Amino acid sequence: MSFQLIDEQEAIQAMARDFAANEIAPAASKYDEEEAFPVELFQKMREYGLANLAIPEQYGGPGIDKMSHAIIVEEIAKACAGVATSIEANSLSSYPILVGASEELKQKYLTKLTREGKFASFALTEPGAGSDVSSLSTTARRVGSEYVLDGEKCFITNASYADFFVVLANLKEEGKDKNFTAFIVDRESLGVTVGEKEKKLGLRSSNTASVIFEEVVVPASNRIGAEGEGFKIFMKALMHARPMVGAQALGIAQAAYEASIDYAKERKQFGKPIANLQAIQFMLADMAMNIEAARLLVHKAVGLLQEGRPSAQHASFAKCFASDTAMSVATDAVQIFGGYGFIRDYPVEKYFRDAKIMQIYEGTNQIQRVVIAKEILSS
Repeated sequence: MSFQLIDEQEAIQAMARDFAANEIAPAASKYDEEEAFPVELFQKMREYGLANLAIPEQYGGPGIDKMSHAIIVEEIAKACAGVATSIEANSLSSYPILVGASEELKQKYLTKLTREGKFASFALTEPGAGSDVSSLSTTARRVGSEYVLDGEKCFITNASYADFFVVLANLKEEGKDKNFTAFIVDRESLGVTVGEKEKKLGLRSSNTASVIFEEVVVPASNRIGAEGEGFKIFMKALMHARPMVGAQALGIAQAAYEASIDYAKERKQFGKPIANLQAIQFMLADMAMNIEAARLLVHKAVGLLQEGRPSAQHASFAKCFASDTAMSVATDAVQIFGGYGFIRDYPVEKYFRDAKIMQIYEGTNQIQRVVIAKEILSS
């Protein structure tokens, strides 16, 4: 067991850190304030090999190992979690294709992301089906060699810019109630409508909108896997994605922690830096300890992915603990900054706003605990 990054991973980390510090961080507050989707930045990240991180080299991706993927995500999220979320939306959309799609679909759609610089969206959540995926109401029906989709998806990352959507629908078939099937739906398909951009608490540089499907015709060749395999494919995809949410949360937590250290050394009260006060020292110590524990859990889950042994339990450990840590660290960072922590001129209020969604998207932390409980009780 080694806790040391190899030389190549350290080089990737240094490159990602420099890019994030020089290209993302200086404009992060501007993107946040304007709720801007920085397309040019995303294309520059693609050119640097910092996008489409899950895609193998044979489809035009960087072809990096899973640990390098997590390291890059952490560094980007440290500069701006909104940017990290939109970049990782392409990875999330790639996972069902990589897990269950035909070679033809992989060649056609993954290369749209890598070689053409397109965006994609993972369309799972619905107005009435968030944590309870089994209740989703988007339907598909077979008509000859095609399917017809109807329904609405909400909170879809990159929806306004997506070239295609990876969609889970309930295939209507006599005698089958839950017959979930996965599809790739082209943005230009007749009957696809993208709603207004959502106004969000955090991640404001990331685009989020609803997607409505009205009698949308999808060729059978765009089905991912066999009929009825969609739920399993999407759950496998999330098993790969959740550790990377943990990596995003780590980036937020690390940024909030470092800002707190710097501020505590500079800010003076009672004639001395507040870093000399035990109350502040204990908060900083807890931050450091929990970030280290979260990083170990994330790296364990990522290591299992790299070994070809993805674990639902460890993916949930990583996502849940790291995002809880991000929220706790960001909250304490605001407290350490005091009144200044509540002001937009200082960075910690953004970390606080961005951290909250980490506990919610890609499965709430309550659902992560359900997954963990199921795994430990069935083993």
